[in-house]
Amino acid sequence: MKKFLHVLYQPYKWLIFFPLFALFTCILVLIGVMVLLIFDDYAANRTTGVWWARLTGYITPILVKVHGREHIKKKQSYIIVSNHQSMYDVLVLYGWLGVDLKWVIKKELRKVPVIGFAAEKGGNIFIDRSDPKAAYESLRQARKKVVNGTSIIILPEGTRSRNGEVGEFKKGAFWLARELKLPILPVTIMNTGNILPTGTFNLFPGRAVMKVHQPMDTAACDEASFDDLIVQVRNIIKDGLDEK
Repeated sequence: MKKFLHVLYQPYKWLIFFPLFALFTCILVLIGVMVLLIFDDYAANRTTGVWWARLTGYITPILVKVHGREHIKKKQSYIIVSNHQSMYDVLVLYGWLGVDLKWVIKKELRKVPVIGFAAEKGGNIFIDRSDPKAAYESLRQARKKVVNGTSIIILPEGTRSRNGEVGEFKKGAFWLARELKLPILPVTIMNTGNILPTGTFNLFPGRAVMKVHQPMDTAACDEASFDDLIVQVRNIIKDGLDEK
């Protein structure tokens, strides 16, 4: 039955979804630039950015269930870390988390038409993963963007998981949280890998679940406890995935 439904979905995906996605992406980028010029990147992210994510979800379609949003305090900035299974993780976080987000993303995405332009104008942070010194300097420059509830999100696995399991975490998010003295907000995302598997166009409707865990204070984190913090956060996110 599932294979049959996949076959039925193909005409919709290619003839309706992708043309609609391309059309409203271009339109919302143009609107977003105007909002940026008139107001600021916060206004653009909280309007056109969220609209883009939700519209994409609605026309797929996907249903998103969020647990634990009560752990997010208004006006509190965080370093948000999440597992990464699919490109749809970006949509779920952007559209349904309810936080003004700045993304830390690889510099290669700056060259992607429309998306790269929108990401740059939205105040997101591009890093060169091949140059650790330049990457850390980019993260240091992010300090001025994290105020009044604006948070930075980093996907610490560095790439999408191909088997749904949580990979090893890189240290950048945790270093930044310690440097900026900000709490870490762990987030577990489930089932997006079934909606759009890594490295494919095998899109299919589904249900995504996002679980927001309790924030973790980094004020007392020193060199001795730094690696333990990374392991602890990874285990929290992994346990959330196992609970599904």
